[in-house]
Amino acid sequence: QVQLVESGGGLVQTGGSLRLSCAASGLTFSTTGMGWFRQAPGKEREFVARIWWNRVIVYSDSVKGRFIISRDNAKNTVYLQMTSLRPEDTAVYYCAAYQNTLTIAYWGQGTQVTVSS
Repeated sequence: QVQLVESGGGLVQTGGSLRLSCAASGLTFSTTGMGWFRQAPGKEREFVARIWWNRVIVYSDSVKGRFIISRDNAKNTVYLQMTSLRPEDTAVYYCAAYQNTLTIAYWGQGTQVTVSS
């Protein structure tokens, strides 16, 4: 049974930082592409960042230069370091495991990030 468990969300002021973690189990983590998505109230879920098994990384334009995605295969964990946070970053952040380059196989339950102005 695959589980993705996010942690690290919370309330932060504009310009602050947070680090999200996603602990994975039940899958071969080292060969699985991992990603982060977010969903703000009243909006569709949107892509934030992804990191492939070979550590190739892609960011959305909205977070490029402010967020860093990384992975620790020894801990089966993917991270999202978020800096220079803005109110528009407020959302529920979801961890995802890719089935292939286009398809998400599994989702985490989400963690709330709130950035106050």
